Amino acid sequence: MSKNSARWATFAMFVANGFGFGTWATGLAPLKAMLGISAGELSLALLAMSIGGLIAMQPASLLTQKVGGTGKAVQLAGFAFAGALTLPFMAPHLPFLIAACALLGAAGCLMGVSMNAHASKLERDWGAPIMSSFHAGFSLGGLLGTGFGALLLSLHMPTQFLMLPSALIVLTIVATASGLVGPGDTEKHEGQPLFRLPERAILGLAVILTLSYMSEGAMADWSGIYLTSLGESPARAAAGYAAFSATMVLGRLAGDQIVHRLGRTLVIGAGSALAATGLVIATVIPSFAAVIFGFALVGVGFSNVVPCVFSVAAQRASSPAAGIAAVSTAGFGGFLSGPPLIGAVAAHHGMRAGIGVIAVAAIIAALASLRLKSANSSARPVMVPGTAAD
Repeated sequence: MSKNSARWATFAMFVANGFGFGTWATGLAPLKAMLGISAGELSLALLAMSIGGLIAMQPASLLTQKVGGTGKAVQLAGFAFAGALTLPFMAPHLPFLIAACALLGAAGCLMGVSMNAHASKLERDWGAPIMSSFHAGFSLGGLLGTGFGALLLSLHMPTQFLMLPSALIVLTIVATASGLVGPGDTEKHEGQPLFRLPERAILGLAVILTLSYMSEGAMADWSGIYLTSLGESPARAAAGYAAFSATMVLGRLAGDQIVHRLGRTLVIGAGSALAATGLVIATVIPSFAAVIFGFALVGVGFSNVVPCVFSVAAQRASSPAAGIAAVSTAGFGGFLSGPPLIGAVAAHHGMRAGIGVIAVAAIIAALASLRLKSANSSARPVMVPGTAAD
């Protein structure tokens, strides 16, 4: 089996993961309406999804050793993720929804960790940094999934069946790619630490990544609901996450050249500031065009913040592995905590206030980046250990 085949099969796994979450994002607004629950009640389900992911994080790091390699782990986690996608939309009431979201969060975490660990092994074997291309696949999948979800909504697909076509597509991609991903890392060794406090030298980077991931999680789960709260139909509301995903894909595809020209710390600061500007626009000007434009700025702003933070953390920590493990764990916590935080604020102060909280988070990330000292844009390639997909 060629390395090129394994690379493209793994890329397909990232696309499948993003596709599932993209369709999930478009379905949240009609799911909320179908069950007749409030934003606060929906935030409980999203919190359960976060808790499910956190509980699954440590088993995810051990899965590769138990099943015989990262390749096998990606396959099993992919099948589990495809099956879990449909469960929340079969919920007859809130308690069932909470349990289903916890299972989806666990399956999504298992797939995210295992496919990043597998991609890291492929990157080492490839001999050149290719991790950004995998994450571009996730963003591309999110864009395609959002468009597919919007299409289903425009065709008036019953809400309880909304995720079934998406789950079948994810299942097909996973099944097709499974035979080509390769064995990956099959060594019996201890996984990289997933719960590690950041060293003082990279504390600011951990804060930036936490706030960046918090904003990304908010885009996935609340962008559509925010637009429906402004009077848009669910199908039109899907354009919010689509705009975010499209500019995220474009930004990551051009990321290597951008970092080469500007340097990593400038990309982190400018990207965070651009994302903050977009969120402020979306909050202050509650019109469809302004919100779509704002969300597009968020996508292009944050597109290269994450890989740059990984690279700088690897330079400044006591070791590359320690730096990446620490900031990625912090970032994953932000990705999981953002959606329930918005729901809690929205339940008491409205959706604009909820989005405003994320705007403040992005502003803090931009300010934190000012404290970063200059970093060499040509730093050594970073081999990213297993973390959740951004």
